[in-house]
Amino acid sequence: MSQIIPTAAAMEGFGSKLAHACSSRSILHLYGDLGAGKTTLVRGFLRALGHTGTVKSPTYTLVEPYQINGRRIYHFDFYRLGDPEELEYLGIRDYLENDIVCLIEWPEKGGHMTPTADIQIQLHHHAQGRLLALQAKTETGQAILAKTISK
Repeated sequence: MSQIIPTAAAMEGFGSKLAHACSSRSILHLYGDLGAGKTTLVRGFLRALGHTGTVKSPTYTLVEPYQINGRRIYHFDFYRLGDPEELEYLGIRDYLENDIVCLIEWPEKGGHMTPTADIQIQLHHHAQGRLLALQAKTETGQAILAKTISK
């Protein structure tokens, strides 16, 4: 699935649709250059679930946890990761409990330590905004995309 996202508000709107389609356990990988809209999508996702505070990329802390209406959501940013093994020291496995949602920016930097995605989201700069491409990698991902498309 691909589409043009013309504005930051539209990117947040897409993040909202995605949030409402996610099951209790979902792992989303977000790919794209700096400034492509990854954190903007996450902001829309979190606000749709009820988060009212600021949302910034956890570039230096690697992870920002959120507890929203009984749901646990983890926003990761692996951009500054020097070695995938650093995720072991971070305790990445502890974050992957049954009822979580993980949104992971720059997942390729985590190599073999990055948890498998249900959905891969590619964001590219485009003349009319951003080009967003989604690919389901699991049955869970297929279900999320089906719900997202139907909204």
